[in-house]
Amino acid sequence: MNTATSHSPMAMDHRTGFFARAEAWLDARGKGAWIAAMVVSFIVFWPIGLALLAYMIWSKRMFYSSCKSMTRHSVHMNKSSGNAAFDAYKAETLRRLEDEQGNFEAFLKRLRDAKDKAEFDQFMNDRASANDAAAEPTQTGPATA
Repeated sequence: MNTATSHSPMAMDHRTGFFARAEAWLDARGKGAWIAAMVVSFIVFWPIGLALLAYMIWSKRMFYSSCKSMTRHSVHMNKSSGNAAFDAYKAETLRRLEDEQGNFEAFLKRLRDAKDKAEFDQFMNDRASANDAAAEPTQTGPATA
């Protein structure tokens, strides 16, 4: 029995597709592997290279120091420390921070909505005053007999 392969990205569930396995394999090797794959794909068939470049930019792989560090960081956040009190504190702190983030995002949405409403009200007031100004000369014009 070989347990070394059970931890590799290639030993993922058999239901994952080729692209998911390739992505995990490249992530395990870091940013350099992504860049090398992009260069090779440009040489072989440029539309694939272009698609890979777009994916790297869209998934923000070009802007992190290492894809490995992203994976390591996310695993570290979910890993138990072995100390139940600390794990409970960490879970409560993360929950509180997520609540604060949600509250802040709701606050920002209310601010944007209020700003949009104020701008719309100003537009409607300007439009109404422009219509009133255009209508005044016709109402106060000389009377015809």
